Amino acid sequence: MSTTLRLLRSLTLAALLWSPTMTAQNELHQEDRQALLKILNEVEKAINAQDIDGLVAQMRPDCTVTWWNAEISRGHDEIRAYYRKMVKDPGRYITRYTTQAKLGDHARFLGPAGDVAVADGSMEDEFFPVIRGPFRLNSRWSTTAAKSGDEWKIVSLHLSSNVFTNQLITELTQALWYAGGAGLVIGGLAGWFLGRRRRQRLNA
Repeated sequence: MSTTLRLLRSLTLAALLWSPTMTAQNELHQEDRQALLKILNEVEKAINAQDIDGLVAQMRPDCTVTWWNAEISRGHDEIRAYYRKMVKDPGRYITRYTTQAKLGDHARFLGPAGDVAVADGSMEDEFFPVIRGPFRLNSRWSTTAAKSGDEWKIVSLHLSSNVFTNQLITELTQALWYAGGAGLVIGGLAGWFLGRRRRQRLNA
């Protein structure tokens, strides 16, 4: 039997073994998946409504959030404090922030009772800074949720964006090009002016 044929048989067997397992898990956790989707919708709605209390209502009291700027908030009080610093308090960075969140693949349920779930997805964010016009970022999120009794809550939430390719980097790159071009023009004009004055002195 050729190596290719053996590989195809192995892949087919793995698919047959994996498919019933995933189907059984999907059927077992159907209600849990709906509950987790509801949490995702509630988080999105709270963010767009600038409702920090609605956001933390979906989180356990000891929830940990890692924000886009790598700051970490632990617990409801720190999460609220971060939001106030960024959006509400004097010296705030933005006036508001909106998002459209999407789930990636199906959530994975862990543990003997399947009472821990891990999920991830994408976001299309729009920020409204105080010192400049709005800008958009395509972000990613990942979260761990835990079930206590019949209720799911977020245990940890991680937010991130591509630090190498985004609108802010593009604007900075364009600004550097413009600054560099302007510097060359100004330098050229200054050199021409100084050279002209020198020639005039020599001819005087």
